[in-house]
Amino acid sequence: MQTDNLELKKLVYLYLMNYAKSQPDMAIMAVNTFVKDCEDPNPLIRALAVRTMGCIRVDKITEYLCEPLRKCLKDEDPYVRKTAAVCVAKLHDINAQLVEDQGFLDTLKDLISDSNPMVVANAVAALSEIAESHPSSNLLDLNPQSINKLLTALNECTEWGQIFILDCLANYTPKDDREAQSICERVTPRLSHANSAVVLSAVKVLMKFMEMLSKDLDYYGTLLKKLAPPLVTLLSAEPELQYVALRNINLIVQKRPEILKHEMKVFFVKYNDPIYVKLEKLDIMIRLASQANIAQVLAELKEYATEVDVDFVRKAVRAIGRCAIKVEQSAERCVSTLLDLIQTKVNYVVQEAIVVIKDIFRKYPNKYESVIATLCENLDSLDEPEARAAMIWIVGEYAERIDNADELLESFLEGFHDESTQVQLQLLTAIVKLFLKKPTETQELVQQVLSLATQDSDNPDLRDRGYIYWRLLSTDPVAAKEVVLAEKPLISEETDLIEPTLLDELICYIGTLASVYHKPPSAFVEGGRGVVHKSLPPRTASNESTESPETAPAGAPMGEQPDVIPTQGDLLGDLLNLDLGPPVSGPPLSTSSVQIGAVDLLGGGLDSLMGDDPEGIGDSNFGAPPAAAPARLGAPISSGLSDLFDLTSGVGTLSGSYVAPKAVWLPAMKAKGLEISGTFTRQVGSISMDLQLTNKALQVMTDFAIQFNRNSFGLAPAAPLQVHAPLSPNQTVEISLPLNTVGSVMKMDPLNNLQVAVKNNIDIFYFSTLYPLHILFVEDGKMDRQMFLATWKDIPNENEAQFQIRDCPLNAEAVSSRLQSSNIFTIAKRNVEGQDMLYQSLKLTNGIWVLAELRIQPGNTSFMDLELSLKCRAPEVSQHVYQAYETVLKN
Repeated sequence: MQTDNLELKKLVYLYLMNYAKSQPDMAIMAVNTFVKDCEDPNPLIRALAVRTMGCIRVDKITEYLCEPLRKCLKDEDPYVRKTAAVCVAKLHDINAQLVEDQGFLDTLKDLISDSNPMVVANAVAALSEIAESHPSSNLLDLNPQSINKLLTALNECTEWGQIFILDCLANYTPKDDREAQSICERVTPRLSHANSAVVLSAVKVLMKFMEMLSKDLDYYGTLLKKLAPPLVTLLSAEPELQYVALRNINLIVQKRPEILKHEMKVFFVKYNDPIYVKLEKLDIMIRLASQANIAQVLAELKEYATEVDVDFVRKAVRAIGRCAIKVEQSAERCVSTLLDLIQTKVNYVVQEAIVVIKDIFRKYPNKYESVIATLCENLDSLDEPEARAAMIWIVGEYAERIDNADELLESFLEGFHDESTQVQLQLLTAIVKLFLKKPTETQELVQQVLSLATQDSDNPDLRDRGYIYWRLLSTDPVAAKEVVLAEKPLISEETDLIEPTLLDELICYIGTLASVYHKPPSAFVEGGRGVVHKSLPPRTASNESTESPETAPAGAPMGEQPDVIPTQGDLLGDLLNLDLGPPVSGPPLSTSSVQIGAVDLLGGGLDSLMGDDPEGIGDSNFGAPPAAAPARLGAPISSGLSDLFDLTSGVGTLSGSYVAPKAVWLPAMKAKGLEISGTFTRQVGSISMDLQLTNKALQVMTDFAIQFNRNSFGLAPAAPLQVHAPLSPNQTVEISLPLNTVGSVMKMDPLNNLQVAVKNNIDIFYFSTLYPLHILFVEDGKMDRQMFLATWKDIPNENEAQFQIRDCPLNAEAVSSRLQSSNIFTIAKRNVEGQDMLYQSLKLTNGIWVLAELRIQPGNTSFMDLELSLKCRAPEVSQHVYQAYETVLKN
């Protein structure tokens, strides 16, 4: 070790590095030599000593390393400083606390301002490495000044130094579009670098900052043009590099197809490309296909379909189908190309063609069905499950156009148990469709397939579907027809696009393994390192805004039944941006007359009664807008006031209405470990949803938000869902979410159905629950006696509904008191032939009045039987009001 021969010293140090771990006590003996070498006049030896000390991962040595490292970080030679910068990262990996105590991190931050670009690059690399293992620490505190220093160093670094700096720049968020443009201008020259890693890192920075640039800027168009050539150049490298470039281009094309829209030809396949490159090029060709270049693409794809490589040919045939679905104008040409390919009678080509023609039928119904005859001719040659299933689907779907459909399906039925599950399920559905279209001729066939599926099969999916069809057909053939022959939604153009939020994250990882796997690092990086989720910067105000909730696809039209579990489009606004706007504020009670569906629930009945009311009994509470009431009624002020005082006797007590115990609304197994239980309460005019969130997963849950679908009474959250701390595994938190009734209205089935979406950092989850109607009974629901009589007479008798409540444990007084606490008010009470009669009124948040007559029949025991008559202008409410009565009285 004491030798002056540099080559020999390197070998000795290398030996030390390898054996220090197995013999730590012996390694300590070398410490003095390291310390001495750190003082050597030759900078190469100083750097070698500090590098070797950093590589010896022995705890006992680390404390001796601090002093020499501190000196080397301030060494006058840049070569020593850059080596020492990397050594800090290595030391931090062994003993993070020691590095922080010794102040090495501050020294590293100072090195970012170093005069030598290589020292800057290594300091950035070391800080980035440390920051990655400690995501919470704000080590790389980037600001415009430090960014300027990095950009200056960028021009003079080695290629790996440039990559470190560019990756660091990609983590910075400019304060406005002007700064973003300035950085882009200084990074653009890196696109012409010879090293493909530098090019991809530069592309990553530009793709990220382009988010902040307005599309109207001239510079935006210039940048798009500059991005294409370097990407095209990457495709002239060796196949492995081409593949990496193509995987990255695949992401770029999904985010910004306009960059490469004129470069279709470079993605045409060469005869000597390896298969993995061919398949990737094919994928990008379809993504770039448009009306302008479709003729060129189709000619190329038809050529590929005659190649010798089976996998490639299959993908080429599928690609023709995908082009038909993507570019409507080309569909005709694509179908005729596919028919030409079917005529070749090459088995695997025919099978792929049939699979894609099925999708074309789905996209363009009633347009190309004339080709079915040609398809049926090739029925016998199909031996792959997917092709057989596609053919069976076509026969079942268009059974009315195929004369011998029953014979064709019967031929499949002969070997039913030898078929794959996919084919069995498709065959079952196709025969049921055929039966619903031609019931007389196919009764035996449908019985045969149902018995095969339910009695002779041990596949649970097949059995379940068989039983569902059997019950549907035996109980309600009309419903069966609506379910099985329902109109199918059109399929979308691109089914294999990456989900937008994941795509944005992957754009931030261009040039890394994540961009090749098309998965975020958290999906394949193991170990204790915190993986930070990256996302693109938000668009600036000068740019076009993202789709607002108003332009988002609306839910089902009024009066239609919504889906049981809504799709994302049904929910108002974009769920991923939940609660970013201010909460919907509004009074907890809405007295406006909201229409459910097309039914006028108030019907003007009460208003018209009050209009010719001789005594001016009515006041502003009865559904008319308050401001208009005095002018229209012309009532003396005194009678209005006396009426208001009369109402005070009916204000809900502080104890509030009955609260049901919490029920599990969303089980943990359906929500990736999040369990949600809840109930609804009404306290002094305020409605709340009391939630209990339990984390049964192994990861922390954060970023909670909630949204309701449109519903019958406009229930909506009055504030964001506040979960103040992250929800750790096995932790439970209780939250009371205030609600109001000023949300969008849509008639639901059942009326009190509420569909909810809850979002957290893991996913978005949907569930539906039924709320008890008594939470919507308002405090001013006590009607005047004359008003009650007049309204009861005015509501038609066919709107009256009768119900029985058995075994009620309360007498008349207790019944009246219990109901009043839930805002059901007793207006009058009398006794007729030993039976107590209570006349009651209640009012819902949307202004609907419900009138009730409750007859209490004393039984032989302490339990009473009650007879309830309800009258209402919206009779569909009555059933739910009766359920509220029963719930309140029996609990």
